Amino acid sequence: MNNINITFIPFVIRITVYLVCFAATMYGLSSINYEKFLKGGKVTQAQVLYLLVALAIAKLAGDFLLSLAYKVL
Repeated sequence: MNNINITFIPFVIRITVYLVCFAATMYGLSSINYEKFLKGGKVTQAQVLYLLVALAIAKLAGDFLLSLAYKVL
């Protein structure tokens, strides 16, 4: 039982950090008017691109924050 708690807590912390970074990335990307960079009628492709960019930025930001936190601890 104790071994499960030792490995489960860092997992929950990592997932929480990534979700918070994803929410912050989506919030930040919503301020960009990206419609002028896209072709007309390509709504689905634009949404997939938006999601992939948000995931990539959130992953980078989450990795940075986690590496910073674990170096300090």
